[in-house]
Parts: sequence; structure tokens; C-alpha cells
Amino acid sequence: FSAPIFLWTCLTALSVHAAGNVVNTYVDFMRGVDSQRSDDRTLVDRLLTPDELAHLGVILYALGCVGFVSLVLLSPAKMEHLALVYFGGLSSSFLYTGGIGLKYIALGDVLVLVTFGPVSVLFSFMAQAGYVDLGVLLYAMPLALNTEAILHCNNARDRESDARAGAVTVAILVGPTGSHVLYALLLFVPYMVFTVLGVHFSLWWLLPLITLPQA
Repeated sequence: FSAPIFLWTCLTALSVHAAGNVVNTYVDFMRGVDSQRSDDRTLVDRLLTPDELAHLGVILYALGCVGFVSLVLLSPAKMEHLALVYFGGLSSSFLYTGGIGLKYIALGDVLVLVTFGPVSVLFSFMAQAGYVDLGVLLYAMPLALNTEAILHCNNARDRESDARAGAVTVAILVGPTGSHVLYALLLFVPYMVFTVLGVHFSLWWLLPLITLPQA
């Protein structure tokens, strides 16, 4: 375990994640999706101007690239392997709402499920271990599903405003009842995964079950 690699990995992942959130805020505002009822009112309440937010996004992406270069120098992993996963994650964070806007054609949920689970975990593992092990993707499943649960919850709440703006999300496609069922699955399936991992590998995997009553 390398503490410097861990810190640079955190900086890189958080910077790209934050940059993706900034792009999402900017594009949603420009498309007229955000309103006074939205959870993100950074531009609606004029806390920042669109230009200031765009500059912030550039800075965050640049910071992520600095972190990536540092990892290339420090990590035992091959540069091409790190680059493939890193730039795949970076482009995904932008394309969620920027460019073709996968969020608006009901593909945003799939993108988030892949990016904030398998891609993030695989990148972190490679940076530390120096090699690729697809087995770590199993450990990424609970994280991916919980992240998707948060996104789906937000999309279910914003279903009407998204529809008025012409966006198509999974929450819109499945309707109110389907959204509730899907949210419950996304919330509780990770506990099933943890149980399986705990039975077959280590009892430490059962530790997240203490949060089950709150869920």
C-alpha cells in the first residue's frame, strides 16, 4: 500500500467527479432543466455566473489531469492501462450531460452505474497494485448500485421538470410506481451482495448490514 498513490488517486477521482457535477449544473441550467424547485440552484440563485462555473469545470478537469500524470509517475501500473480507464471516466463525466447528453436520452443511469462503480474501483486498484484484476468489479457492485439509487431518487423527484425540458430519464420511462420499485431494489440489493461476500469470503463484508435499519 502506498499512501502517496492513495492520496493522488483520491484527488484525481474527486476532481473528475466534481468537474462532472459542474458540467451537469451548467448544461441543466442552459437547457432550462433547473428551476427554483431543483436541488442544485447554483446558477438559478446566481451564486455563480455560467462563465464562472465553466471556468471552475476547466480547473477541476485540469486538476484531475495533474493527478493522473502524478499517478503515471508513481504507480507500478502500465501508463496505457491507467490512461484507458482514466480518460474513459473523464469523458463519461462530461458526456453525462455535455456533448450528446446521455442523461437526456435515458442512458445517464447506465453511465453512472458503470463510472461510479467499476471504473472508479478498477482505476484505484490498478494504481495501487499495478495490474488489472477484473475480480474487483464484484466489490464495486454495492457502491455502483447505491450511487445509482441516489441518482434515480433525484431523477424521480425531478421527473416533471425533466419531462418539460425534453429530457428522458429512466424515472420518466418507468413511471411513479416503477420508480419506487427500482429505488427499493437499488437500495437493498447491495445488502444481498454484502451478505454473499460475507458468507464466502470474510465476515467483515457483513459490517454494512448495521445500516440496514436506517435504509
